[in-house]
Amino acid sequence: MDREQPQPPTERRTQTEPRAEPVEPHLAPTGYARNGEVRIAYEDLGGEGGDPLLLVMGSAVTRFWWPDGLVRALIDRGFHVVAFDNRDSGQSTHFPASPAHPVAALFRKEAPAYTGEDVADDAVAVLDAVGWSSAHLFGHSNGGLRAQRIALRHPGRVRSLALSASVSSDAGPWKLLRRIRFGTVAKMARLRYPETREGDLAMGLAVSRALASPGYAFDEAEALSRIEKDVSGSVRDTNSMGRQHGAHWSGPKLHAIAVPTVVLHGDGDQLLRTAGARDLAGAIAGARLVVTPGVGHDIPAPMHEVYAEEVRANADKAVRT
Repeated sequence: MDREQPQPPTERRTQTEPRAEPVEPHLAPTGYARNGEVRIAYEDLGGEGGDPLLLVMGSAVTRFWWPDGLVRALIDRGFHVVAFDNRDSGQSTHFPASPAHPVAALFRKEAPAYTGEDVADDAVAVLDAVGWSSAHLFGHSNGGLRAQRIALRHPGRVRSLALSASVSSDAGPWKLLRRIRFGTVAKMARLRYPETREGDLAMGLAVSRALASPGYAFDEAEALSRIEKDVSGSVRDTNSMGRQHGAHWSGPKLHAIAVPTVVLHGDGDQLLRTAGARDLAGAIAGARLVVTPGVGHDIPAPMHEVYAEEVRANADKAVRT
């Protein structure tokens, strides 16, 4: 299978056109998938020959934020793992800068930069580029929301769903607001660091620390090992996050999902209330809810094996296609 290799920009773009981020050679993705004019950077993380598993990350961060230990645990359980950068993050196509506060974007009535359907199609473009007819999905944070919508829009391409620290696609803006812990949102909004490489690293570390599991020691070295790979500085880009949150969805409701689903949620999640996970599990027929003690809005190293085992057990319920 031919894979397009990263190329430096060769043309001048106007402010109204999406743009692809420059790529540092040592961090080059495995390839790019294409959804129309949008390029989605993806990376093959290993396990070739195993069951296909696509990792779907949340807003404001990139594929580099998946912990290496978790990826190894998934590969050890027989998965072939691929991760990608969402549009408007990392090494995928970025859209023109425009004021878009992440919370206010939920209520904006004007046409969004793109839709939830567009975002779901990005993931399928990755499946096509990798050569997978279907895959298991593991989504974390807002990536869990995206994974739900991928399964709803492209049911034949999804074998099972593992949804971690996420909210229900059925929740409207007002219900979603009741599931968010705004103390944490306000705390992160007050973070200020210089717009330099050192500032980006400090910002990423501060965000990681704010969302780290209260029941486990924070591993600063492990966090930095991920943050240092992410040269895009996307964690401080609230406009990109706003555009991602403002990607309105007009597709089916969650009752249409018919694949095995496990909902994983830490009881110490500083960003999303456990009630949101109960909403999500209750909306999908047969979904299993697993509330993990002491876990925050991350997946700490001591829980990598636990989460990988849950993903494996859920995937084993799926009919192979």
